[in-house]
Amino acid sequence: MTVPFATSPRSSVGLEWELMLADRATGDLAPRGPEVIEEVAPRVAGERFSVTGELLTNTVEVTSGVGETVATAVDDIADAIAAVREATDPRGLELLCAGSHPFAQWYDQQVTDKTRYHKLIERTQWWGRNMMIWGVHVHIGVDDVRKVMPIVGALSAYLPHLQALSASSPFWAGERTGYASNRSLVFQQLPTAGLPWPLEDWPAFESYLEDMVRTGVMADASEVRWDVRPAPRWGTVEVRACDGMSTLPELAAVAALAQVLVEWFSRRLDSGETLPQLQPWFVRENKWRAARYGLEAEVIVDRDGRSEPVADHLRETIEAVGGIAEELRCAPEFAELDTILAQGASYARQIAVADAAGGDLRAVVQHLIREFRAGPVRREQLLRA
Repeated sequence: MTVPFATSPRSSVGLEWELMLADRATGDLAPRGPEVIEEVAPRVAGERFSVTGELLTNTVEVTSGVGETVATAVDDIADAIAAVREATDPRGLELLCAGSHPFAQWYDQQVTDKTRYHKLIERTQWWGRNMMIWGVHVHIGVDDVRKVMPIVGALSAYLPHLQALSASSPFWAGERTGYASNRSLVFQQLPTAGLPWPLEDWPAFESYLEDMVRTGVMADASEVRWDVRPAPRWGTVEVRACDGMSTLPELAAVAALAQVLVEWFSRRLDSGETLPQLQPWFVRENKWRAARYGLEAEVIVDRDGRSEPVADHLRETIEAVGGIAEELRCAPEFAELDTILAQGASYARQIAVADAAGGDLRAVVQHLIREFRAGPVRREQLLRA
C-alpha cells in the first residue's frame, strides 16, 4: 500500500480542541452541540477556523487553520470560541474543558447521529459508550516523509511530559479515581488507540496500514488513533496524548512544546543523527506513571533505565531547546510551561477545589467554567479560598 504524505510547511502548527457544553446553572452536560453548530457553521464559513461536532452531542470541536506560529493558530482558536459563544451564551450554556467531566454518567449522553459514530459504538460497545473524554490534538508540519516515523518514535519518550502537563481528568462519573489522567487509560481501550507501534520508517508504516486495511481492522490512516501518529492527509505529526486543556494559555504552552520538540528532532535528522528511542516497555511504563501521578511522576529517561521526576526533566528540556522556541517565535507561549510547573496542572487545581468544597464536584465544574473564561488560577489560591 502506498500512502502519500502531503506537503506541509515545516514546523507549522494546527490545533484541535474538544470542548464540553454545560448547563450554566447546574454544570450538567448539555446535548446541544448539533443546534449550536447549525447556527455557527454558516456564519463562520470561509474563516480560517472551523467549528464541528464530535462523537457526543455535548461536545463541539474548534479547529485552527495552518499557522506559521503557535500564536497564529491560537488566535484562530480564540476567534472560533468567540463565534461559539454567540450561540451558547443566549442558550444558557457554558464552555469548559478537561479530560473528563467530573460527575457525568455515560448512559445520560447522546451519540451524534452520524454513520461513523454509530459504527464505532456498535463495534466497541461498553467501552465506546464510555468515551466521555475530551482531548487536544496538535499538528506539526514535517518537511520530509522520511523523517516522520523517526520523529514519532523520538516523541514517544516525551509523551509522559505532554500528558503530565495536560492531565485534567482526576474524576470519573462522580468518583475520585486516584489518577491525574484517567482519560488516557480509558481512551487506549479503543481498537487502534494507545501508544504507537515502533515502526522504523515510512514503508514500515505503509505495511502496517496495508495489514490493518486488508484484515478489516480499519478503513484508512484516519482510524489510526495512536497517542502520536502520522497524519498523511495534512503532512503532519499529530500529538494526541493530551487531556483536554482547561485554559487557552495552557493549550498554547503545550502546542509550543510540541512544535519545538518536532523542530528539534528535525534538525538532528538534518545533521545525520539517529534519533534516540526508548524501549517500548519503558514507553508503556512512562505512560502509566504520567497518568497515575501527573507532574509528580518519575519517568524513565534513557535506555539504561535511569528515572527522573518528570517535572525536573521538563525543566532540563525547556532549557535545552529554549533557543529553538525563540527562532520559531513561540517563546511567550513556551514560557507558560514554567507557569504550569509552578502552579500545577488542571488535575491538581480540580482536586484542590473539590477538597475545599467538601467533595462537591459541582463546584469543580463551576471552577472549570470560570477558568475557561478567565485563565488558570494558582493552586495555592484555591486552597486558601
